[in-house]
Amino acid sequence: MALPTIAGGGSFIAVSSHGPDGELMNQPRTAFLHYSASPVVGGVEAVMDAHARVFLQEGYPVSIISGRGAAEVLPAGVDFIAIPEMDSRHPQIMAASAQLERGEAPLAWEALVDSLAEQLTSALRDIDNIIVHNVFTKHFNLPLTTALFRLIDAGVIPHCIAWCHDLTWTSPNSRHKVFPGQPWDLLRTFHEKLTYVVVSQQRQAELAGLLGCPQDRIHVIYNGVDPVGQLGLTSTGWALISRLGLLDAGLVLLMPVRVTQAKNIEYAIRVVEALKEVGARPKLVLTGPPDPHDRDNIVYFHSLQSLRAQHGVEEEVCFVYESGPTEGEPFTIPLAVVADLYRVADVMFMPSHREGFGMPVLEAGLAGVPVVATDVIPAAVEIGGQNIMQFSPHAPPESLASKMIVWLETQPTFQLRRRVRQQYTWQAIFRRDIEPLLQTQSQ
Repeated sequence: MALPTIAGGGSFIAVSSHGPDGELMNQPRTAFLHYSASPVVGGVEAVMDAHARVFLQEGYPVSIISGRGAAEVLPAGVDFIAIPEMDSRHPQIMAASAQLERGEAPLAWEALVDSLAEQLTSALRDIDNIIVHNVFTKHFNLPLTTALFRLIDAGVIPHCIAWCHDLTWTSPNSRHKVFPGQPWDLLRTFHEKLTYVVVSQQRQAELAGLLGCPQDRIHVIYNGVDPVGQLGLTSTGWALISRLGLLDAGLVLLMPVRVTQAKNIEYAIRVVEALKEVGARPKLVLTGPPDPHDRDNIVYFHSLQSLRAQHGVEEEVCFVYESGPTEGEPFTIPLAVVADLYRVADVMFMPSHREGFGMPVLEAGLAGVPVVATDVIPAAVEIGGQNIMQFSPHAPPESLASKMIVWLETQPTFQLRRRVRQQYTWQAIFRRDIEPLLQTQSQ
């Protein structure tokens, strides 16, 4: 395919991985810039993919602009623009970098910078937010760094975020490849029009020292995790988890049981009330349905709904049966979705009056979920033993709630899991840390 020629000898390819989307097109558009994109394997490429997904989920249209990459492997919905000279491995860039690493000025310097500036001007014409990964602090393509500085100074780039994962000037492995003077000094030059982001407090102090600016001019935004991919959640499971707001909860208790009187659900409701009163922000999820063919069982289910309302825990006690995508329609889930719920639960809670065996104890053990169960369940007593928290079904709910909190706070795995679940998913990071930095249409 013939490439459109751009003045200065360069060329770029714009590829859309999706059709026009009227809703997204009304939102501010963000472009991510880096030397390369997926399928190139690297930490920055993975972060850009994650950012693209969460931006799209939150209604922000996204473009990725790089020297290398392929639209078909990027997250669905991303517009991909290839500018070959942005690639650190482009022949002209490699030749220039070899000279620069010897402290020499490349002969074709201005032609390279002009070509990149002109192609970027065209590619960024309709972009509101530009997030540049590493180019302002790494030496891999100094013509690109220079072109970006010139476009910012000329007002072509109105709002730019410099996302700085790594720094050449302070790296023991690459410090010898840069020299005092231009263009190398650009990698340690503070620009008033740039919003700086780093991935740790350690890097914040390092970059502030390098740029000679106050640390508070540099934002710390940690990397995040995708719960769907990391936990292997099904689409149905993730939709249910999102509807119930489980990732934001302070304490997720799972009861993988049917709605029967033997499961002591009344007691569970009172425990949730006690947890709520002490600020634990609990969510209790009961996975099984009532028996639709048993009139008495349906009456019992309605009594539990009334009891839940009486104790003020309608938002905290969640029956999957009534939590489907269509309001008012009964909802049941397969075992694969029950397994999804195990993977986001903090506790498998089993306050049963009686059990023939207690299979959820084994399921929780395999899933690595702490177990809190009554001391009348054979699997809890004979298999769980000292590795689970046992209690009498006659224990006061308030007492059990207090003991449960104390016990869980001694579990380091639980504490880290809860912190990551609440604060370090990409969605949480976007809403808390990234979105406030974006230029919006109202601005």
